[in-house]
Amino acid sequence: MRIEKGPDKKMKVFVTGADGQLGCDVLNELNKRGHKITASDIGEIFSHPYLYVPLDITDKETVIKVLKESSPDAVIHCAAYTAVDMAEEDADAAYSINAQGTSNIAEAVKDLDSKMLYVSTDYVFDGTGRLPWDPDCIDYHPLNVYGRSKLEGEKAVSSLLNKYFIVRTSWVFGVNGSNFVKTMLKAAKTHDTVRVVNDQTGTPTYTKDLAVLLSDMIETDRYGYYHATNSEEHEGGYISWYDFTREIYRQAGLDTKVIPVSTEEYGLSVARRPLNSRLDKSKLKREGFTPLPDWKDALARYLKESGYGD
Repeated sequence: MRIEKGPDKKMKVFVTGADGQLGCDVLNELNKRGHKITASDIGEIFSHPYLYVPLDITDKETVIKVLKESSPDAVIHCAAYTAVDMAEEDADAAYSINAQGTSNIAEAVKDLDSKMLYVSTDYVFDGTGRLPWDPDCIDYHPLNVYGRSKLEGEKAVSSLLNKYFIVRTSWVFGVNGSNFVKTMLKAAKTHDTVRVVNDQTGTPTYTKDLAVLLSDMIETDRYGYYHATNSEEHEGGYISWYDFTREIYRQAGLDTKVIPVSTEEYGLSVARRPLNSRLDKSKLKREGFTPLPDWKDALARYLKESGYGD
């Protein structure tokens, strides 16, 4: 018989990477639900009104000590090395944080017999073909250091734990931190035209919407691998970065011209990127979770919060 912690049962939740785009929104969502939160990040100063513990996740002994003292019911692991191009030159740092750091968290969670939710990426796949990637697909073949380091983190979680969620997402944007939307809005201030790739295809993800889903998940025992991005207007309606940029400028009321180019023509990225980042999200519904809203709606809400709009 399945026994679940429902939203009426308050939990102790430990959040890593709490000062990042996603971590910040996860904290706020958990707080709305009345859960007892411990926030952690590598810095000593934290701007949110939550119980805060500075934590270097690459320090195994400290990770085990801190989590033992906190004794959470669940850990949402948002901390990550996400500088995709820089990872090619600094692979040790990427693996130290994404692989070993995640393994350290998972070992501590195992000792506590708690739940763990690990946020991963579409970059664990090689991006071949046109079909959406199934969350339970094991045909990984990541193209870059970032993807390989995140995959090693996934393997650590799945090999050490039974009570885990691995949630892959893509094209993340949120109010707290740097992202593609902010980059494009900034570019529009100094450029009449911008060049954006049109052969990398996927779907954006608003961190506020993702935070709701992650909070829903840890209130259950429906463990496993999932894919989560904002939804498309119609089935199969995935978009390119070029499409995304055009919609950003349309909603922000900007007339900057967007020129579509291939990844090869763009030529500025150090790390190889997958062309097919389509993620199959149908498992969410099958397991009783509410899919994220349409990405255009998510973008509109984000821009309004950021001071832009139609």
